[in-house]
Amino acid sequence: MRSIIVFLMFAFVVFSTHSQQNQKKYKIRTIGFYNLENLFDTKNDPKKNDEASPIMEMKGDKEEVYWDKIHKLGEVISQLGEEKTHTSPAILGVAEVENKKVLEDLVKSEKLKKKRYDIIHFDSPDKRGIDVGLLYQPRYFKPIHFEAFNPNIYDQNRKIYTRDILLVSGYLDDELIHVIVNHWPSRRGGEAKSRPLREKAAYKVKQIIEKIKESDPNPKVLIMGDFNDDPINSSFKTVLETKSKKKNVKEGDIYNPYEDMFRRGFNTLGYRDNINLFDQIMFTSPLLENGKKDFSNYKMFKSGIFNKRFLTQKNGRFKGYPFRSFSYGRYTGGYSDHYPVYMYLIKED
Repeated sequence: MRSIIVFLMFAFVVFSTHSQQNQKKYKIRTIGFYNLENLFDTKNDPKKNDEASPIMEMKGDKEEVYWDKIHKLGEVISQLGEEKTHTSPAILGVAEVENKKVLEDLVKSEKLKKKRYDIIHFDSPDKRGIDVGLLYQPRYFKPIHFEAFNPNIYDQNRKIYTRDILLVSGYLDDELIHVIVNHWPSRRGGEAKSRPLREKAAYKVKQIIEKIKESDPNPKVLIMGDFNDDPINSSFKTVLETKSKKKNVKEGDIYNPYEDMFRRGFNTLGYRDNINLFDQIMFTSPLLENGKKDFSNYKMFKSGIFNKRFLTQKNGRFKGYPFRSFSYGRYTGGYSDHYPVYMYLIKED
């Protein structure tokens, strides 16, 4: 009996040592997107209709409100992905920013300044001056090309001055990826009436991907943004032909993990008693783990919505919605009327 016990103990030690020696290590990076809800400065720009922004319409100390909002947004971004990676996102797309200066203030805020974020931003033709942008940590991501695309949307022969679509290509560690940041036309006038505008924006994204393929035939493309459409709408299902099930994804297809989340009742914003999942990150097939557990290159490990309790309104008319910054001409002390979204990419180290 004693011999059996000794043998079992020896076998356990050998097995444990073997397992430790063969335990794989992984790199993990967070990719995120956040609609910052009217991040405008307090100075009037005569070239824009920035007077219509909530902070410019406020009475009281606009500077105090501005810096409080900057601080709060920095606090949220610092926590995005921190649980797994022990840092904030390697790459973060943003929307509803007025200019590069507000992004410079944001990355210099107390919670973010040690990350040393760099910024990619273009002024867009949007009438209010609302832009998209990209923040990135240079120690993880090194851009080699960036370009703004005007979606060239017309409605009844009238030019729609909406946000540009931003393309940034670069190396995440040693892997070439392409990030497309979007903020598609709103649903002003109703979902059905405005639907063709977002379908045209989706078609522009499709054209951008085809342009990428001219030099990178099977590219790793991340498509993120506030799309003002849910994952089941025609802009995704008909124009981009997104797939919601991994088994249906073929080479060159786009996989959207947020479609399943939407069907299960998750949301990133609420409006007029409806919930929507407008904020999403989808990606092309090379970033999808194909069931072979091959993580020799970056693959999506998890996608999610960052909807912590402190980001949710606790009472009042917007109870249960994201804790917004502005309401009825006043500052609420909240963060944004959208939850941020994120995904983890992992690879063997």
